[in-house]
Amino acid sequence: MKYYTVIDTNVLVSAMLKWNSVPGNIMELAFSGPIIPVLNEDIVKEYREVLLRPKFHLTEEIVNDVLDTINEKGIYVDADTIDIELPDPKDRVFYEVVMEKRKEENAYLVTGNIKHFPTKPFIVTPRQLLDIILSDTE
Repeated sequence: MKYYTVIDTNVLVSAMLKWNSVPGNIMELAFSGPIIPVLNEDIVKEYREVLLRPKFHLTEEIVNDVLDTINEKGIYVDADTIDIELPDPKDRVFYEVVMEKRKEENAYLVTGNIKHFPTKPFIVTPRQLLDIILSDTE
């Protein structure tokens, strides 16, 4: 089974800082197949900008390798603008992309900041997404 998933930047950063973690498990599943990252250019641009912040101590080579893999495994979506107020305006693109993908497939938005988004069953934490995947494989 495939899980189309918009991955919030905080999940990717958490995975990069501690690979042996629930966010790390999400990224491993994105790299190995069951999770299909759903992206657009703005999301990838934010990933790059945030991962290259000096405080994370990630080399450009590591960031490029991760983003290359995400690009290789992911699918790009052109999303319509949605008029919605969110606590962080930068989160809007993630919501727009998941809503666009949901027009044709079941899709999730996985985030560590669940309170930044509307309460919807498809907006989940990394742990909730892992639980969904595990329950489907039983």
